[in-house]
Amino acid sequence: MFLLCTAVSLSVFLVPMEISAAAYKALAVTVWMILLWIFAPIDHAITGLAGCVLYWVTGAVNFETAFSGFSRDTPWFLFGAIIFGSVAAQTGLARRLAYSVMSLIGASYSRILVGIIIVDFLMTFIVPSATARVVILASICLGIVDAFGVAPKSNISRGLFIIFTYTATIFDKMIIAGATSLVARGLIEEVGGVPVYYSQWFFAYLPCDLITIAACWATVLWLYPPERHQLADGKAYVQVQLANLGSFNRQEKRAALLIAITVALWLTDFLHHISPAMIGLGAGLAACLPKIGIFNSEDFRKVDPLPIILVGAVLSMAVVLIDTKAIDVLNAAFLLRIQPLLESVNYSAVVLYWIGFIYHFFLPEPSNISTSMPLLMQFAKSHNLNPLAIGMIWTFAAGGKIFVYQSPVLVVGYSYGQFEAKDLLKVGLVLTVVESLILIFLVPVFWPLIGIS
Repeated sequence: MFLLCTAVSLSVFLVPMEISAAAYKALAVTVWMILLWIFAPIDHAITGLAGCVLYWVTGAVNFETAFSGFSRDTPWFLFGAIIFGSVAAQTGLARRLAYSVMSLIGASYSRILVGIIIVDFLMTFIVPSATARVVILASICLGIVDAFGVAPKSNISRGLFIIFTYTATIFDKMIIAGATSLVARGLIEEVGGVPVYYSQWFFAYLPCDLITIAACWATVLWLYPPERHQLADGKAYVQVQLANLGSFNRQEKRAALLIAITVALWLTDFLHHISPAMIGLGAGLAACLPKIGIFNSEDFRKVDPLPIILVGAVLSMAVVLIDTKAIDVLNAAFLLRIQPLLESVNYSAVVLYWIGFIYHFFLPEPSNISTSMPLLMQFAKSHNLNPLAIGMIWTFAAGGKIFVYQSPVLVVGYSYGQFEAKDLLKVGLVLTVVESLILIFLVPVFWPLIGIS
């Protein structure tokens, strides 16, 4: 597969186009990266880094341009977020949050279900990695399934696992958390030329968050009516799990304080104008300071650098395509065909959402955003459309999924063997329609009220 992808990318040089030699090279390397991201014979991050090297060694651009994405703040935002999430998981704060919410909501299946969805949403702030949230919630839900006394792939287990897996991929589009929304934010600022505030993004999708929580809960109860409606031990089960976590220790208190300060700064960035990336990275590094003592050097060494490399490479690709003008070729091939549908943000929001949904069939996250967002930003600027609104809708469209391969997060959730591919298809179709209907109100009515039009 690797050799086939390489051969196809080299065939770009056989296509007659009125572009420079640098643009030909940039286009060939970009096609190679996209094909490897689709078929994934090697890790996405390794592909991205290799692509940056090829941009440079082939002479398409100089070294500074080829690796320019790493000098942006987005990869380092992700770096801080990874440390941030590790702190919440390692100290037990994330697990304590989950069981605390469940203890307040109740012990019936319907209440536990809505509790898991709410916990998934709340954890998006403190564990920005959707994959990490799925792993944490999976360990909790395995215990809940066992407490109900039902088998794997029962309606109870299907409902719980499919919904926290699916919502993990939705919530980090409505909040700037995770690789996809972070890449999108970086490209909107870099190519679209407009500032992206964490707070504005959050409030823009807040009504959608609340409706989505209710819609997810109703969808699962409809599609997967539970075999049993109450936990045998009632609230006692949750209380036992909280007791097993022990008292609220010093590390958890420090982690909670650090997280509270960080989230407060993110939500007020429209006042102080400190970059969300600087806040996230600062919080992550603060956790490593000796006096705070949440994250030690051994924990720091375990931080996975591959997501950071991938985000840096994706941003570099966008800069290279623009610098060499290779993006004009992609623009002609893709955007000119859908131009009549995108003349107005208000009336084309739903159309753009469904185009993004279909586009996502061919490219998994976050490469679907990285390959298309630069084109959309150029299109928005040239047609006097709001790049922020266009970029936010396109990012939101990446949340709609019906196949497991479309997101590594779905693969992780699916690997627990509690639901089948057809379950994802059913739930995904229902929620994708619901999310598109929300946009009908959100974009033309609510967004102008907060300065997005």
